[in-house]
Amino acid sequence: MPDTQTGFDASATALNALTNAAENHPEHPQYNLHRPADHESAHSWLAKVIPPNALNNLENRFHLGNYVIDRQTGEKSFEAMSIYVRLGMHLLYYGSEQEKALHWKETLNLLKYQSEKMGREYDTPESKAHIEPFITSFKLEDSLAEMVKPDPNDYATFNEFFGREIKESARPIVEPENDLVSSSPADCRLTAFQTIDLATKYWIKGFGFSVARLLGDEELARRFDGGSIVIARLAPQDYHRWHAPVSGTVENIKDIQGAYYTVNPQAINESGTLDVFCENKRSVMMIKRSSTGSPIAVIAVGAMLVASIKYVGGVDQPGTEIRRGQCLGAFYYGGSTVIVLYPRSEIVLDEDLVKNSMDQDCETLMKVGWHVGAKE
Repeated sequence: MPDTQTGFDASATALNALTNAAENHPEHPQYNLHRPADHESAHSWLAKVIPPNALNNLENRFHLGNYVIDRQTGEKSFEAMSIYVRLGMHLLYYGSEQEKALHWKETLNLLKYQSEKMGREYDTPESKAHIEPFITSFKLEDSLAEMVKPDPNDYATFNEFFGREIKESARPIVEPENDLVSSSPADCRLTAFQTIDLATKYWIKGFGFSVARLLGDEELARRFDGGSIVIARLAPQDYHRWHAPVSGTVENIKDIQGAYYTVNPQAINESGTLDVFCENKRSVMMIKRSSTGSPIAVIAVGAMLVASIKYVGGVDQPGTEIRRGQCLGAFYYGGSTVIVLYPRSEIVLDEDLVKNSMDQDCETLMKVGWHVGAKE
């Protein structure tokens, strides 16, 4: 255990150094939090703070990013994870006693502290200095025209920019007249499984996952027995609001406190480790679908360095009528995930999305409003 503690302490020191750099200097994000993990400078920097054996074990075990498939072109490309995600993986899976390490109070407290620290920093007026470097780092210049406020100077803080609002015309929903269609809840990297059992076989491999734990309600979970699941992961560079996948009436919202683990696919796909979806901070919105009367669950899951999950436009009030494609809420700083659950026979998912998820073990690049499936 001493070696494990040493490795943990080194990783904690490294993460703190990254967030301090982002907090105190208007430095280009690629020099701190968003330095690509596959860059030589990232390896050199990590080697200075993490014991050599531990770093070698981590690099041998995990890749430095993930493959995604562009739905429009069918092309597969590699996306390097940011260095802070790499450190998050290290904190989660350090040492041989992985299950014990995942439950460490130290890990929980560290990720909570760092997430809230960055949330506070990015709510300050000084954080506005991070906006332009972030845009440059992720090549977001062309996307600004889609925003309600296209001028970066119009945002008072970095978090206001991060949770920026998009013009409704920029994300039209497919087949707007067809209430049986379901659409993507976010600009995201998406996986889709016709049954939740298939999702746990091919994608969600951590121990402890169950619909009851995800929803925080055993009785409610039974309504999704044999149902379908859509998982929409938002990377930091994505437009960071989520939208209604169906039209209906908001029945209730349940906020569940939790941890701030990374939701990178490698954290989700690793067998024998704790399932982060059921551990992380999340908010469950239950919708009664207008076209069928069926329950639809939309779960907004926070992640590493995500300080807050906020609903917008009063949609968090029970009885509110919402329409497919309507903005529901915003995440503030970091990556995050939206999960949509459908009861059995409520949706037939699009074949290409299922094939990419199961045969390719790959996420599909999607945008708000794109076709995900339909009830037959």
